[in-house]
Formats: sequence, structure tokens, C-alpha cells
Amino acid sequence: MTPLRASFTPPAEDALNFHIEPLGTKNVTAISLSLRKFRASATPGQMALAAAIALFLAFFLVVPVVTVVYVAFTEQGTGAFTLVNFSDFFKNDLFLRSTWNSIWVALMTVAWASAIALPLAYITTRFEFKGALIIQTLGFLPLVMPPFVGAVALQLLFGRNGSFNLLLDEYLGFKIPFMEGLWGVVFVEALHYFPFILVNLSVSLRNIDRSMEEAAQNLGCSGFRLFRRIVLPLAMPGYVAGAALVFVKVFDDLATPLLLNVKDMLAPQAYLRVTSIGIADPMGYVISVVLIVASVFAVWLSTLSLRGKDFATSQRGGGGLSRRKLKPLGSLAAYSVVTFLLLLVLAPHFGLLILSFATVWSFSPLPDSYTVAHYARVFDDSWVYIKNTLIYASLAAGIDVVVGGAIAYLVLRTKLIGRHWLDWAATASLAVPGVVIGIGYLRAFYDVTLPNGAPLATFWFVIVLALAIRRLPYALRAIFAALQQISESLEEAAENLGATKSRTMRRVLIPLMMGGMLAGFVTSFATAAVELSATLMLVQSNADAPLAYGIYVFMQSASGRGAGAALGVIAVVFVAICTYLSHVMVERSQRSRGLNQ
Repeated sequence: MTPLRASFTPPAEDALNFHIEPLGTKNVTAISLSLRKFRASATPGQMALAAAIALFLAFFLVVPVVTVVYVAFTEQGTGAFTLVNFSDFFKNDLFLRSTWNSIWVALMTVAWASAIALPLAYITTRFEFKGALIIQTLGFLPLVMPPFVGAVALQLLFGRNGSFNLLLDEYLGFKIPFMEGLWGVVFVEALHYFPFILVNLSVSLRNIDRSMEEAAQNLGCSGFRLFRRIVLPLAMPGYVAGAALVFVKVFDDLATPLLLNVKDMLAPQAYLRVTSIGIADPMGYVISVVLIVASVFAVWLSTLSLRGKDFATSQRGGGGLSRRKLKPLGSLAAYSVVTFLLLLVLAPHFGLLILSFATVWSFSPLPDSYTVAHYARVFDDSWVYIKNTLIYASLAAGIDVVVGGAIAYLVLRTKLIGRHWLDWAATASLAVPGVVIGIGYLRAFYDVTLPNGAPLATFWFVIVLALAIRRLPYALRAIFAALQQISESLEEAAENLGATKSRTMRRVLIPLMMGGMLAGFVTSFATAAVELSATLMLVQSNADAPLAYGIYVFMQSASGRGAGAALGVIAVVFVAICTYLSHVMVERSQRSRGLNQ
């Protein structure tokens, strides 16, 4: 009689599957090794690490957001479920107008940002264009400046009584309302956020399979028709990714509309309701829920728009578009377009720098005179803002690297059940507006008291946690990419030589991941240093305020704008240096990995 045995089928993900078949005499050792491998993939230490990360995300991301949603759907005082709050929201003309204004501003910003990014991306990837790398780098610079800082500089340059309009009025007798009302918000946001489209679209254009373009040309398609029917559709994934990100970031922005005195938008209304009426007012939470739904819907819609379409290339890397030489007239036109666009997008930086040295700049194309007193004032009286920013951003970036590195390791190096949920939950913070995080922290932690009797929400470390949650996806993605490039065979070789898992991680894995970890730290640090939407809700005193909050306070008055501009220049230098260091670290990591291989 043939004996039977339970043969092992490798688990798809979460379960073990057995079936009965004739035993024979082989594969017994393989079964034992497979079972041991499965058990080893879910060690107690890894499960404890996953539980700790899940608790961190639950307390500081899920709980605040759920608190906001809960308050929005409950009756004040009784706590009973109700839709009255949303009924009141949709009956209020101000809230409806704010909703449509936010949607309109976000859509118009995407349109104008596309009008800036599309020519820059296409010209620098399609043609043999000298200085293409410099143009791409300069095109990325607007992201190193907080948009609300650029708003003040653009007012001085393009406002009703700004430099440009004063010159237009003097020589041509008319003015252009660049900065009036909602159009001013669109103008500032488009100049600030267009790099998201530029970067993603440029990558997509470089990955297009040039054989498809050549096939279309062989069939007689050329010129604008070739671009409209072949090139742009194939680059659509990059464009849609950038456009969705622009839409979400504009919807989230709080300080830019406030500084431009535009209050009938959703994010400013949420902030004003909570700060003027109090955290018990349900309308602030209803607006926050609308902000979350709109952000998630925008991301979902961008994904849906690409579903069912094939953008794959037939060769690795796609080959990119065939680069063409420009004729003299075409070269002149291309350089003219690029120069005009770069001058436009760099205008906020020039304006901010001039304002930081200006004594009086009002009703004149340029300041009356110049001084360094604003910088002296900043370093004498406002050093606390810089110190707090260094502390907050460093702690937040450190938390992001630790948590992001742990999530990346659990997802890529273990078979823990539900590990992908950690990745999705951490990344989901991108879709939660900063003002919602701030309101959620106030509501969730205000009733929790410290030993001295003060509410936990007023403790400065809560600002650090909010910054860490907001910037966690940046560090996570950088570390995730670094770990994906490290072969598991290196860890297996170390373990075969007798090294424990902890020693392997410490001596092999972390050194190889160091480039990605440093890049993630620097990226989180740089972006946390200029975060305002969340911190504006949580700062309780100037002693606890970071740099972005100090800039915002200074920019509220004409007398403080010089010092605010000086702080803004410092913030830009901060972020620019961090961005540069991030690129250097990534390049060194890739170079060292190439040498080791």
C-alpha cells in the first residue's frame, strides 16, 4: 500500500494550503525547509515592530482623522449621529461659494501649471537643446519656496500697484489684474506647483517608445497632429500623476489665500471657523471632511482616467523621443519661450530677495533704498523661529526615517500578514490636508492633559508629530526605492556566514540603504521646515513657533514684510541646500553601489 504524506504548497500570501497525495521518498527535506522559512518570515520581533508602527499610525494619523469625521457626523452635546451639520453646510451660501471657489482655483491652477510645464518639458526632451539640464533644474526651484512667501513677492511685482503694472500704466496707460481675487491665488499657485507636472511629464516623455513615433511618421503623421495623437497620449500617466498632485496641493493650501485676503475658500474657512469660534464648532469639521473627500476623489479620478489603457513600451526604457535639431528660427522661438517662462517662474525669488533688502517699496517699480537691517532683526529677535525649525524638522525627519525604514523592511523582506496596509496607511497621509491634521490633533488631544495640567495639544512635540505624519510618505518612498535595489542574496550570504539577523541588518543592510535613508531624511527635513497648514493650527505661542509660522506672522503687516522676506530667504536657502544634499547623497549611493557590484 502506497503511504500518504501532506505535501506543502507555497502560500500565496497569508495562508498555508495542504493536499494529500502519494508520498514516495522525495522532497521531505524541502517540506521541512519551506515550513521553517514560513515561520521565520514572521518572527516575534517583526510582529512586534509591525504592531508598534500600526499603533503609531493609528494614534497620530487614523485617530485625528477619524475624530474629525466623527465630530462632523455627530450632534453637539448629545453625540448622536446626525446629518444636520452637512445640511447646514450645503444651505450656507458662504460654504457653497467656498467649495466652488476651491474647485475652480484648483482646476485653473492645473490648467495654467500645465501651460507652463508642457512647453518646458517638451522642448527640453524633444530637441537638442543646450542647457536642458539647467532649465529642468531651474524649473524645479519654485518648490523650494513656500507658496505663501511667493504670494507677497508677486504682489509687489504684479499687484495692482506692483512694479509691472506701474510700468504698464506709465507707458501704455493700462493695468493687468494679475493678483486680483481668486485669479491671484491661481497665479501664485500655478507658478509654485507646476514643477510637479514638469518632473512627471519629463520622465514620461523620456520613456516613450520612439518606434511608435516613427511608425506614426511613416504613416504620414507629423507636427502638432503627431504630438496630439501619439506623444501626449503616451505621456499621459506622468501628466495625470503631476496634475492630480497639483490639484490636491492647491486644495490643501491655507496660507496663500489668507495672505492674499481671499477667505471664501474651504481651507481658509476651516481655519477661521476653528480659530474664531472654537474647536467645538462642527462646521470646521464638516469642511475638513469635504476637504478629505475632495482630495481622495481627485486621486481616485486620476487613477480611473488611466484604467484600461495600455502605455507599455516595446523596449526597455522606451528609448525616448527622437531628438531633433532646431533650425535657427525654431531655436530662437524655443529659447524665447523658455526664457520667458523661466523669468516668470523665478520672479517670486527675485521679488523676495529684493524685498529682504528694501527699506520702503510701495508705489514704485523698485525700492527707494536698501538695507541689511531686516536680516539683523531676524537674527537678533527671531532666532527662536530658526532654532525651533531646526529642532522640529530634525526630529520629524528622524521619526520618518525610522518609521519609513521599518515599513519598507517589513513590506519587502517579510511575509507578515497585512504588511502592505502599513505602506498604504503611511502613504494615505498625502491625501489628508494639513489643516485637517491640525484640527484633528486639536480635537483628539486637547482633552488629554499633561502632568502640569496643560492640554497635550498645546505641547510643542505635537507639532513634531504632525510634521512627521505629513512628511512620512517622502522618506518612505526614498527608503523603499533604496531597499528595492538591494539584492536579498547579500543578506543571505551574511547569514550563511553566521551573522544574526540584527547583525546583518546593522552591518550589511543599513550601510547599503544609507543613501536612500539620508535622501529621505533630507527631503522630510526640507519640506517640514516650510510646512504651515498643520502648524498654523497647533502653535500656541511664539516661543514654540517654527520658521514658516514666523514668516506668516511677519507678512501680515507692511512693516514686518522686510523681516518676513529675510526669513523667507533663509527658508529658501535651507530647502535649496537640503535638496542639493539629497541629490548628492543619492548619486554617491548609486555610485558606491555600482562600484561594489
